[in-house]
Amino acid sequence: MVSCPHSVTACTGVILAGGLNTRFSGMNKAFMRFGSHRVIDSIFDVFSSVFEEIILVTHQPEDYLEWNATLVTDVYPVRSSLTGIHAGLFYSRTPFAFVTACDMPFLKKKIVETVVSRIEPGVAVVIPETAGGLEPLCAAYSRDCLPLMARRIQAKKFQIKKIFQKLRVKKIPEAVLRQDDPELISFLNINTDQDYSKAKETLAQKHGLLSSVP
Repeated sequence: MVSCPHSVTACTGVILAGGLNTRFSGMNKAFMRFGSHRVIDSIFDVFSSVFEEIILVTHQPEDYLEWNATLVTDVYPVRSSLTGIHAGLFYSRTPFAFVTACDMPFLKKKIVETVVSRIEPGVAVVIPETAGGLEPLCAAYSRDCLPLMARRIQAKKFQIKKIFQKLRVKKIPEAVLRQDDPELISFLNINTDQDYSKAKETLAQKHGLLSSVP
């Protein structure tokens, strides 16, 4: 488990699995296979070694009964990443929640630990920043974000990055992230069938990450 010097840094792991998968032929992306593992298996393995509490946000809880997680649905009847983050925080029993999506198959434990270890009093969001921008679905959020998130959702404004303008945000630079994940593959997500095929082929061949990719 991540060692937290202050109780304020107690953190829950939240997995967002409430998407419609419209760009992925309707298949549940959490169950994509990379070798012998499904994406959700890989993420859960990482989370289980870091967090005491794991929350899975989904509109199909019956699909996730085999995992030892608290299954919740969105508080607001709108599907978006922001409403998913809000739900994870809402149901969390800790002051912070580390949030990731169910379509990030190569999330590294060291990246999660690096984000969580930088939580500190007064900071609302701890978030990686790469050359591609901020990574809101691989970040830690304080429960203090809940009122602002609720207002944004009620106003039908779902852009996550917009809330950062009104919060104290701690960014983790790319140079630090590359110490734990030189190729930054933790931030790779799979949105389409093409992404899935490319990820399996490219990562297996160039980086030797997967010994057996069907």
